[in-house]
Amino acid sequence: MAPRGETRERILRTAADLFQRQGYHGTGVNQVLAESGAPKGSLYFHFPEGKEQLASESVALSGRTVGEALTEAVLAAPDARAGLAALGEHFARSLRDSDFRKGCPLATVALETAAESETIRAACDTAYGEWLDGLRAALRGWGVPAERAGPLAALVLSSLQGAVMLARVQRDVSVLHQVTRQLAELL
Repeated sequence: MAPRGETRERILRTAADLFQRQGYHGTGVNQVLAESGAPKGSLYFHFPEGKEQLASESVALSGRTVGEALTEAVLAAPDARAGLAALGEHFARSLRDSDFRKGCPLATVALETAAESETIRAACDTAYGEWLDGLRAALRGWGVPAERAGPLAALVLSSLQGAVMLARVQRDVSVLHQVTRQLAELL
């Protein structure tokens, strides 16, 4: 029998994967339990507020995980052009590795639930805020003046989110590379 923390983590990671692939409304708690191998009663033991709590915590986990990967990619880049290319490649690799089944781990849930669940909206907002903080810091590190870093970070994130959606629909990651090249030209 798995320790409590392991079961909770397994449920959370399974839910994050399913929400990313299928969205909030397309994912049922029974599916999360079945795919995680967790006992039936464990969902409400670990997530007493149910699916909404599970979704908000899985979005937070996904946001941190992707945020850490993006930070690594950006920190390894010598300049803005290389950094933006690394961001685009991170999302392109994720799309290719999932055979275009997974988009952004936040966007799928955010688009479905932001208007109906304050808890999930707030979790998405926090995760996006962390990504924006990282982008602002990277832009400043690449020599962008502080007053331009905020608006440019929003432009970069918004552009990448749109490019991920287009790439997923078109089943072609070239749009991600086109967008990051254009963004680099702006810098």
